[in-house]
Amino acid sequence: MNDVRFDVPLYTQAETARYVDMPASTLRTWTRGYSRRPGQRRRSAEVATPEAGTVVRARPVVTYLPPPRPSDPSVPFIGLAEAMFLSALRKAGVPLQQIRPALSLVQERLGVAHALASRRLYAAGAQLLWEVSEEGELGSGARRALIVLRDGQYVFREVIERYLKRIEYADDGYAHRVRLPAYEVAQIAADPQINFGRPFFAVTGAPVTAVLGRIRAGESLAEVADDFDLPADQVAEVADRADLLAA
Repeated sequence: MNDVRFDVPLYTQAETARYVDMPASTLRTWTRGYSRRPGQRRRSAEVATPEAGTVVRARPVVTYLPPPRPSDPSVPFIGLAEAMFLSALRKAGVPLQQIRPALSLVQERLGVAHALASRRLYAAGAQLLWEVSEEGELGSGARRALIVLRDGQYVFREVIERYLKRIEYADDGYAHRVRLPAYEVAQIAADPQINFGRPFFAVTGAPVTAVLGRIRAGESLAEVADDFDLPADQVAEVADRADLLAA
């Protein structure tokens, strides 16, 4: 059975990057992979400089569905959830190329496809990453940035847990709703079954695009917040992130 979470491209790469609060260039390396030759210019902080005489290649780690046109959506909802986890790793200060081999092993041991968007990663990922680090797949510095021992168990550090707690999982164990980390005050969510996957205010379900459209039309923040029954501070933050507030 087809599943809209996996099979329908909902977001462009630029939108996905904005929603999970990361540079668009970094998101491109995650969705498309990369191949770098000696002396080739680096495009992302996530890409290591190759040694002389080598070509460094990396496979994609975020689900990507090639679009008919470059401007069309190419990332399904499950890719958005995968990017959420990887964004958390980036916030922890771990270069992605340092943990790619470890993540591959963790996905194999979890035994599921799209492991980065699976509840199993939240439940067992830290312990598995610790185990594969002992096999040489993760440096000690990266390990300290990712994992901490708490109450006798290896768990993700707070910055990663904070991101993972923004993901809600369906009965099949895969993400079905996320609260976007690009906002600090506003509770903005994405759910492929609501508003065609477009972001909405979690408190009322009001589409972000509808709220921003009214503000762009010249209505005041107070009027828009009142009409949509939204907290004024949440509307203000969303408008600010969309560069709609006067300096």
